[in-house]
Amino acid sequence: MRRSSNPELACPVGPVVDIVFSRWTTPILWALNEYGRQRFVELERRLPTITPKVLTQRLRQLERDGLVARTYHAEVPPRVEYEITALGASLGPLFAHLATWADTHLGEVGEARRAYDAGR
Repeated sequence: MRRSSNPELACPVGPVVDIVFSRWTTPILWALNEYGRQRFVELERRLPTITPKVLTQRLRQLERDGLVARTYHAEVPPRVEYEITALGASLGPLFAHLATWADTHLGEVGEARRAYDAGR
């Protein structure tokens, strides 16, 4: 199989990284996977440093990508809930593997950074 000379096309995980590892995607998916269906304000409480505007943008993008489902309840007041989809939940093993890698190797990364910074 011939690989593309275009670096963006040569790496098959590039599109996945773009979808899944943007700044707030991983914490949002983790919260929905860990705690189940949640309202917007519940997500805001679980992710206190995200702004409402950014949370709205990320939820819309995740819904567009099929990783999160939005349910609107026509009540007074209206209620909107978000939950992870089967597609979003299928990322669980990837996140678990990355968590294991982090537990095993982040100390080494810290040491490498300190050594690099000390040599500058």
